[in-house]
Amino acid sequence: MISGLQNISKIPELRNRILFTFGMLAVYRLGVFVPTPGIDTHALASFFEAQARGGSLLGLIDMFTGGALKQFSVFALGIMPYISASIILQLLTVVIPYLERLSKEGDAGRKKITQYTRYGTVALSGIQGMGIAFGLENMKSPVGDLVVPHPGWAFRLLAVMTLTAGTAFLMWLGERISENGIGNGISLIIFAGIVARFPAALFNTAQLLKTGEMSIFMMLILGVLMIGVVAAIIFMERGHRKIPVQYAKRVVGRKVYGGSSTHLPLRVNTAGVIPPIFASSLLMFPATIANFVDKPWAHSVAGWLSPGALLYNVLYVLLIIFFCYFYTAVQFNPVDVADNMKKYGGYIPGIRPGKRTADYIDKVLTRITLGGAIYLSAVCVLPTILIRQFNVPFYFGGTALLIVVGVALDTMTQVESHMLTRHYDGFLKKGKLKGRRA
Repeated sequence: MISGLQNISKIPELRNRILFTFGMLAVYRLGVFVPTPGIDTHALASFFEAQARGGSLLGLIDMFTGGALKQFSVFALGIMPYISASIILQLLTVVIPYLERLSKEGDAGRKKITQYTRYGTVALSGIQGMGIAFGLENMKSPVGDLVVPHPGWAFRLLAVMTLTAGTAFLMWLGERISENGIGNGISLIIFAGIVARFPAALFNTAQLLKTGEMSIFMMLILGVLMIGVVAAIIFMERGHRKIPVQYAKRVVGRKVYGGSSTHLPLRVNTAGVIPPIFASSLLMFPATIANFVDKPWAHSVAGWLSPGALLYNVLYVLLIIFFCYFYTAVQFNPVDVADNMKKYGGYIPGIRPGKRTADYIDKVLTRITLGGAIYLSAVCVLPTILIRQFNVPFYFGGTALLIVVGVALDTMTQVESHMLTRHYDGFLKKGKLKGRRA
């Protein structure tokens, strides 16, 4: 590990990419503290202290924005409108032939879909920004101070433009990180926002220990549980099913090709952290609007869709399972894999090439995806149990932990790949040996 970190400085391209990524994330964190004009930040902070406790919806949304919502900064909407727009475009790709053709046209088609996603992000940001602006005008601190001292259309339009511009800038920032930095930019922005909350969570835990609200014994049990959950997530994220594949020998001229045995790795969690992010985003969108509307029915909707509520948990689990299968189907096509294997003389022992191979791969993938979906659902409902039953003062588990561990593993893998390409020792010695054998 230490030698791997030392070798990073020996690769100029990798070093520059990492420094660029840190620089862009620093810009994001600075923007979190730039307030939106027209807001009484003290009154808003008091409102959050009274409302965003434990497993409340506002606390969950504020976690994903890295504290930007509580500050009501220019980044208060975070990157979630972009995630929502991506969900909508991917769903429409299945039902609209034009978008389906674009998705199969390579880079040109993907660029067009990305452009539509950007337009959708701006539209959703405007809708959410207007809803929040109306809601803020009706909000008061516990002592009766107005969150918006001077309400009206001037404030509403200014808030919509500011929040939309902030989300658009975050979208641009994420794309720049993906292109010029290391890792997936959008995921790293969410990652940075979640990790930034860790110091406050540790401080709150220390306060509970100091006041006696949490015993040292309970803290030790939670520590062991946390280590076990993180280890289980790493194990499941790295877990895959190996399907043996045999390639027949082919003679082309005087050269002999094939004749080797290998395997087709199918990940237990092919979709990664996408299903929880998509599920959270879909549930947050109507709940966010309802939470800021001062109507009885809106308060009821916000209560039903608050983390910990029965309806929220049921919908959350069902959406995770749905997106696990949906995104796996988008990412992995058994028919294409079977056709490519047949084209190059590959076959699964005991299974005929072609349609039967595709059916067999699809059957195996369906089974292991169910296991992956159950694992994701269990981790995602963990925060509710810890907060409600053990009085844990922070979100541990759920989408946040999956994102932190998943993004950390993916980023480390990309760094490892850069280092192995240039024959430097990476973080994982075994990974280097496998890379050389390949």
